[in-house]
Amino acid sequence: MKKTVLTLSIAGAMMLSVSPFSSPVANAVGNGPTYGGNETINTSILHTYDEMADYLKKQDVKQQDMELEVIGQSIKGRDLYLAKYMKNPENPTILFLTQQHGNEQLTTEGALEFIKHLGSNKMKGVTDGVNILIVPMLNADGAMGDVDFSLDDYIAKGDRNLTRYNAAEVDLNRDHITKIQPETKALHDNVMIKYNIDYMIDLHHQGAMSERDGKLVSGSILYPTTPNADPEVVQKSKQLGAVVFDAIDEKGWGHLGKYNGGSAETISRNGIAVEYGISTLLFEMRGMSDHEYESYVLGQKSNGYLIKQTVTTLDATVRAIADRSIESKDTSFWDSLSYQTTRPSE
Repeated sequence: MKKTVLTLSIAGAMMLSVSPFSSPVANAVGNGPTYGGNETINTSILHTYDEMADYLKKQDVKQQDMELEVIGQSIKGRDLYLAKYMKNPENPTILFLTQQHGNEQLTTEGALEFIKHLGSNKMKGVTDGVNILIVPMLNADGAMGDVDFSLDDYIAKGDRNLTRYNAAEVDLNRDHITKIQPETKALHDNVMIKYNIDYMIDLHHQGAMSERDGKLVSGSILYPTTPNADPEVVQKSKQLGAVVFDAIDEKGWGHLGKYNGGSAETISRNGIAVEYGISTLLFEMRGMSDHEYESYVLGQKSNGYLIKQTVTTLDATVRAIADRSIESKDTSFWDSLSYQTTRPSE
């Protein structure tokens, strides 16, 4: 494989190890480079679909506890993968979903790194108490720029452009009621219905200029906001968010806000909570891998931190569910967590 997520992750980890007293890098995610026409935005450093599939198959061979399943195909015929760790059906189950939007790939890079992490001694015994499902690239066609519309105005350089939409120019994260698109249909028919899922984190990216309390965020989170969601489901969703907030926001390199999200049930965070009674959390990382709007794209010098943020999120939630500490998690922080705002253009 000509490029690996490990390189990016190690780079971020090395930077994170620097003392905050000797360097300002503790604020690197929130204050990392925006595009502005100057930063490098190169998609060739990201896994292609074929490289991702090869990576998953190799990990499946290496890891005794992992099982790789194909849940369906994209419009262009690409297999859609599910990585499973299911030792005991009675254990609580969490689903991590990435890249519903094809131009939001660093969470996928983090999920791939986390899959390798699950096979290491650092996670020994953790999967005895929790079942883990990972869909690492739902919008495979958009991630490869293999679509039936023009991407000429997109910013990134490299071997391809990445787009929010699937090949038919449909936003998959607005298709969770009708489930018309093959990608969303595969997710619902062969994951949501098939498995008894308790928690889900839907991992996305947002624009690069969101801030909370005057400081650019590294990401933002939100629980289901539809009034049709069961209050107990919402409470457990808030506990899931509390685990993530505590794992990220106090690290020095992370800074989270509350996302301004709608209540429509076409959105997975809301629709899945209502339809299946699953506690859901949206996590919007800062900046995108490609877009036609400059303010949405983040310079790739921040990649290592955002991948680290994803791995930390997945690790913390898995451990909290495995040891059941999530069940007593205090959610009062939500009452004082500020909604993020967009920093005006300079």
